Amino acid sequence: MRQKLAAAVAWVFLGIFTTVTHADNQDSNDIFANGHVDGELRMYNFDRLYETPNTPNASAFSLAALINAHTGDFLGGFSFGGSFVTANSLGTQSDTLAKIDTSLMGPNNSIGAFSQAYAQFKDDWLLVRGGYQYLDTPWMGKNDSRVIPSSYNAILVGLTPITGWNLYGIRTYSWKSRTSTGMYYNNLYYPSNFDGDSMFGNNGSLPGTAPRFDGVWAAGTTYTNDAVKAQGWYYDFINFAQMGYVDGTYTLKTGTHFNPFLSLQYVNENGGNDNILVDTHTKLFGLAGTRVRSEAWGADIGTSAYNGRIDFAYNKLQQESGAVGGGALISPYTTNYATDPLFTTSMIRGLVETGPGHAWKARASYNFFDNKLQLVASYAKYTTEYRGDSHNVYFDIVYNMDSVLKGLTLRNRWERSVGGAGNLNPGNESFTYNRLMITYKF
Repeated sequence: MRQKLAAAVAWVFLGIFTTVTHADNQDSNDIFANGHVDGELRMYNFDRLYETPNTPNASAFSLAALINAHTGDFLGGFSFGGSFVTANSLGTQSDTLAKIDTSLMGPNNSIGAFSQAYAQFKDDWLLVRGGYQYLDTPWMGKNDSRVIPSSYNAILVGLTPITGWNLYGIRTYSWKSRTSTGMYYNNLYYPSNFDGDSMFGNNGSLPGTAPRFDGVWAAGTTYTNDAVKAQGWYYDFINFAQMGYVDGTYTLKTGTHFNPFLSLQYVNENGGNDNILVDTHTKLFGLAGTRVRSEAWGADIGTSAYNGRIDFAYNKLQQESGAVGGGALISPYTTNYATDPLFTTSMIRGLVETGPGHAWKARASYNFFDNKLQLVASYAKYTTEYRGDSHNVYFDIVYNMDSVLKGLTLRNRWERSVGGAGNLNPGNESFTYNRLMITYKF
């Protein structure tokens, strides 16, 4: 029963809602009259191109819909919300599993799920939300680079003592990955189909006999003003790792077309007794361990430049003797997804996926035609202890087509990874990933 507490909160709020509407029919009318529905249509085509004869190229096409609904407020701040997501390949999936990019929507021709179904109370300083919901934290978020996002069965409490400063407490119980059809007690270290899940594109290092994941306790704070943006978070990934994370950015507002900035970040992890990775002798980067221990830091320096931005970033992940993966960063909701907040993470992967070592990344972007067209280019270099040296070249084109149809966006992301060891890329040959994405928000 404890694991279902978050979903139960929504039923409690529903009982309040029913009582109130019986007492005051006008409130009931306002709930629906002031509600709204929005959503997004997505058409994605992904291609994985390998330069080794032993691994076939893989591709996937999907047409997806994300529908969100939210009622108006009643009783001074109560409301309900929900989201339904569905994706369909229109019969284009290959009959050969190895030729399907299963990270897009899995190997099947269609998937569908309720990604959100929550009740909440919100006023000027307090937010309480319980049930299926999207989260937006550095190491536990939507992972929204595929046709449907990740979501969580969770309770979230947020406080806003003053404008720009927020405090959060979160308890998650289960989650839905980007390719799952429901909530499950696992994470990205579990194998595909664990406990009947349909999760794909994950790390999959744990054995199928591993115990279920009990979720996460998390607490964090964020602060923003004109020049400073900072946050600090603590995560207890239960029986996996305890993580502390901080980052901050200072921007020097010069009143010109150039506004220099400096960003810093630091992450520290520990875990030993009753640790699932340790108890199952799970190997990351070929190394099991007697504890979880990792430490990383990073810096990013750059400037805005007219209608663009340039920056140079560096991250260091310390090697730790006797630790799982030799000091691997344990990230249950981003590993293999490349959605972590490290400054040098690329589209394909970063230090979470390549292990202890260091990386640097140079990036430039510029907006043209009244911000309708954005061009991005970057180069990242990884020097690691267990996966060798590799580098990634990245290009991104984003075209806002509001002039054709309001809400329509065309985007193409392309990245090429070269180098590495231990089959970092199949056959240790080059790997090119192209992602064509067309979205329509309504």
